[in-house]
Amino acid sequence: MSDPVLEVRDLHVRFAQDGGLVHAVRGVSFAVGRGETVALVGESGSGKSVTALSTVQLLGDTARVEGSVRYEGREMVGAPERDLRRVRGNDISFIFQEPMTSLNPLHTIETQLRESIELHQGLRGDAVQARIVELLNRVGIRNAEDRLGAYPHQLSGGQRQRVMIAMALANGPELLIADEPTTALDVTIQAQILDLLADLKRDEGLSMLFITHDLAIVRRIADRVCVMQGGQIVEQGPAAEIFARPQHPYTQKLLAAEQTGLPTPVPAGAETVAEAESLRVWFPIQRGFLKRTVGHVKAVNDATLAVRAGETLGIVGESGSGKTTLALAVMRLLPATSGRIVFLGQSIERLGQRELRPLRRQMQIVFQDPYGSLSPRMTVGEIIAEGLGVHGVEPGRDRRGMVAEVMGEVGLDPATMDRYPHEFSGGQRQRIAIARALVLKPRLMVLDEPTSALDMTVQVQIVQLLRGLQQRHGLAFLFISHDLKVIRAMSHRVLVMKDGDVVEQGPAAEVFGAPRSDYTRTLMAAAFPAAQAAE
Repeated sequence: MSDPVLEVRDLHVRFAQDGGLVHAVRGVSFAVGRGETVALVGESGSGKSVTALSTVQLLGDTARVEGSVRYEGREMVGAPERDLRRVRGNDISFIFQEPMTSLNPLHTIETQLRESIELHQGLRGDAVQARIVELLNRVGIRNAEDRLGAYPHQLSGGQRQRVMIAMALANGPELLIADEPTTALDVTIQAQILDLLADLKRDEGLSMLFITHDLAIVRRIADRVCVMQGGQIVEQGPAAEIFARPQHPYTQKLLAAEQTGLPTPVPAGAETVAEAESLRVWFPIQRGFLKRTVGHVKAVNDATLAVRAGETLGIVGESGSGKTTLALAVMRLLPATSGRIVFLGQSIERLGQRELRPLRRQMQIVFQDPYGSLSPRMTVGEIIAEGLGVHGVEPGRDRRGMVAEVMGEVGLDPATMDRYPHEFSGGQRQRIAIARALVLKPRLMVLDEPTSALDMTVQVQIVQLLRGLQQRHGLAFLFISHDLKVIRAMSHRVLVMKDGDVVEQGPAAEVFGAPRSDYTRTLMAAAFPAAQAAE
């Protein structure tokens, strides 16, 4: 490649840890040409982000970097801090995965953009505000002038990511490094951000280093691909060639990690485990000294659903559509404003907490982020067994034996039950969360985005695990997700929500094969662009 923007040669990164060195990146070499998008692909821990941060030496004092990183022919490894500061933000800009942790929650959007522009461009006064409005308009923030005083928490996930892109573009960089910029976003917002990046690349003449574990995104955006495993690049080449003829077994494994197959059919005559009729969840908006109700946030409007033993009802929609609120209301973890809820043939919408308590063990929930829902101070065995004591389940039985049994069922080694959550991978932690719910032998499980934080290969494993558990135990699942590929692999029936309303529901084959509502068709087009193009 002649005159690349970025050239990395034989890069090694080691981190000082516990008196030794952890070798995180091992002899990585690649280049990014002008106007080119190169994707670094691999699972968590493969060294993608460490490689990207090495380009401008953002790894901290514990890192030991060897090799060469050249930007426009200038060596970055070992460069003086003043030279690196000139490159950071000016020539090379970053977009990170989670904008909420990258944006200062105490400052307005205008303040945060102003800081970057004043620091790097020397603009002042009205010129700065004009530049901020120009940038926000460029990245698709509507009514940009009205959003200058907004704080990050007042913006949606997609809007926050657009602000991050505006900050990255503020100083006209040559190279944009995007580190998992769409992982936390809904499928339609993800598609919008990818289209925006493609437009910016074309219009601004940007080069891009795009880091992801999602090969569907790589197929859509990348010119060339570098596949990383264990800190090394095991294969690289043009994207079309990598997808058509992968050479390395690990690349073949990643490409094969697509959600396939369908759930086992629901047995004839299966019992209805949970149902809701005309369920409404409205949250009052109260103002003034007397806290008078002046309106309502209509989180769920007149939703009707049912789920049988051995059946999965997939609930899909964008963030804020009411998916989780609906499921929590069915479990009586949120108060419903009106409507009827029936669990195992019993109306429960008016039951008090004492009356509900015997039913609680029969309805369990698994959350999106297993690390956030597992106590770091408890061993895995204690975490899984905790519910047994709370609900007084089989008091005469050996609890360690019950924990060992359920750990084996979810694919965990029972010998590890005395370890702590941080000693497990993301996929293993999600298996622990599933085991914690399963040990109580529930009839209904709510799975709230249980795969969205996981690598593609691990997602496939968790879906296969859940299918097997459902078949063996006749579990009813409410499966919440914005990932339609996972929903298609898991669900017998699908319910689509938008702004609190159920816009469509029916058998999964019908919803995916012939969606009736415009909104569902929009979701399908964003999730399966290749299929839409073929039609």
